[in-house]
Amino acid sequence: MRSKRLLAAGLTVLAVAACTSSTPGWTYAPAPSATPVPSADPSASVAPPASVAPSASAPPSASAPPSASAPPSGGPGPSASAGGTVVNVSALNIAFDQSELSAPADQAFQIAFANNDPGVPHNVAIKDAAGASVFEGDVFPGVETRTYDVPALAAGSYQFVCTVHPNMVGTLTAQ
Repeated sequence: MRSKRLLAAGLTVLAVAACTSSTPGWTYAPAPSATPVPSADPSASVAPPASVAPSASAPPSASAPPSASAPPSGGPGPSASAGGTVVNVSALNIAFDQSELSAPADQAFQIAFANNDPGVPHNVAIKDAAGASVFEGDVFPGVETRTYDVPALAAGSYQFVCTVHPNMVGTLTAQ
């Protein structure tokens, strides 16, 4: 009985979030975004959009501190950086910009996740073939970019998903 109530409460929260995030006429106030920190690599620095004024820095998360500089969102393949491999993905209009990503197998990597939905919370979680969570990044409102540190994954296919919006899904291939 308790699990049914928890499931009903969770579904209600998701339904309310989905309805309020796409209901015409609602106005969303952008959440504060992290102020960019100068990077050692000037070409890697990304300024916040002109419509978002810099504000106080967001508190760092325990599992994934905000990125000091966000790599541009490129193709679905990983890119190399001084700290290892970085996989880029972003969210806009309650959808990921890519449905397929790739990462190296058997080595840790990073996901540079750009939440471009003002005031809408998103994250990236990774699930194995059985649906078990193998990684879950912090949920945060946009507009902001965070870099998640992902532990090594065995070769294979995984699902990546936003835990707030389960309709936001894609496939991550570790190879």
